[in-house]
Amino acid sequence: MKTIYANGQVWLDGDFRPAEVAVEGGRIAEIAPRIVPGPGDRLLDMTGLHLLPGLADVHVHLREPGFGSKETIATGTAAAARGGYTTVCAMPNVDPAPDTPEHLGVQLDLIRRDARVEVLPYGCITRGRRGRGETVDYGALAPFVAGFSDDGCGVQDDGLMERAMRGIAPTGLPLAAHCEDETLLRGGYIHDGAYCRTHGHRGICSESEWRQVERDLRLVARTGCRYHVCHVSTAESVRLIRAAQRAGLPVSCETAPHYLLLSDAELREEGRFKMNPPLRSPADREALLEGIADGTIEVVATDHAPHTAAEKDHGLAGSAMGVVGLECAFAVLYTRLVLTGVLPMARLVGLMAENPRKLFPIGGGLRVGERADLAAFDLDAAYEIDPSSFRSKGRSTPFAGWRVQGRCVLTVAGGRTAWNEREQQGAAGQ
Repeated sequence: MKTIYANGQVWLDGDFRPAEVAVEGGRIAEIAPRIVPGPGDRLLDMTGLHLLPGLADVHVHLREPGFGSKETIATGTAAAARGGYTTVCAMPNVDPAPDTPEHLGVQLDLIRRDARVEVLPYGCITRGRRGRGETVDYGALAPFVAGFSDDGCGVQDDGLMERAMRGIAPTGLPLAAHCEDETLLRGGYIHDGAYCRTHGHRGICSESEWRQVERDLRLVARTGCRYHVCHVSTAESVRLIRAAQRAGLPVSCETAPHYLLLSDAELREEGRFKMNPPLRSPADREALLEGIADGTIEVVATDHAPHTAAEKDHGLAGSAMGVVGLECAFAVLYTRLVLTGVLPMARLVGLMAENPRKLFPIGGGLRVGERADLAAFDLDAAYEIDPSSFRSKGRSTPFAGWRVQGRCVLTVAGGRTAWNEREQQGAAGQ
């Protein structure tokens, strides 16, 4: 029996075209202008909707095991599904940290039990995800992970990072680096810019990020390791990565929606504006947009990082670092960048769906034979971002109250419905 998604606009060869999609056995069986249903087939009317390949986020924090008060596999993947994501890559700052097959197994058991969409965890770079000490057995973890990262901790020692790269290179998986030189932090917690100085805060200098990027690129040239820079926020990092790519090094990077749409000029004395790395200067934001435009930055990832309300209720100085974004990322980027003409739709789809699949071991998409991962959006739907309605346990987002356009109506992950807006509305009305 097939399920046929009929009468919609389907993303094919870089544009939307009127087409229908048939799914059978969890895979896409056919894409055609018109598909005639057979006996027992199910027909779903997609009139007015645009079907995209399921979005893929290579940088999320699902917090479980160990920190279920902030988020769980169940709540985090429910949020992902609502946002149109069919795959998320979970960062390793959980307890136990996934630094051995046994520790990773705890997380994998929870994923198998509770995930609504595909979850690919990262393995650690170092034991205990400390950014120092011993490296892990990369070969033992490789079959089960999206890549290797100590996100939240930059690897501080040059020799240790080189050993890690040499150990990871044979796996073919990326090393996803949180680039932060701890000797340059000096107690800072927002960008060391105009707002910081005017309001008496302690700043994080841009060099704390780009200095480690610079170091790591030298090591990539020696080792040949696939290298992916997490949450790029500075103009200097973009320039370094662009030069490395042009030199032919196996280097990619991501940035997050908040760095593309906000700067330290928009800071407020609220925890929902505090994340790591911090919102940088308007000039940094412009450099990131240039990096998106010329292809230097190939991925937009949310860095979805939920905390409890109490942890985010102490302003810029005292709140925990991290904001959530799975449920609003597409809408804010579509509204502020595509509808305003800053980015073509094809570039946004590449950043959020196609490029992650090229760089990471993520399947699915809108091609015959692929796992049926797709998301249907009502691109005309206008609404206000309301964190109180989030499926995530996290509510802290700098986009609260923004008027946006583009709502995910249906998410199908592996052929199964992971989110259906219409069913949710019907249940709410009963």
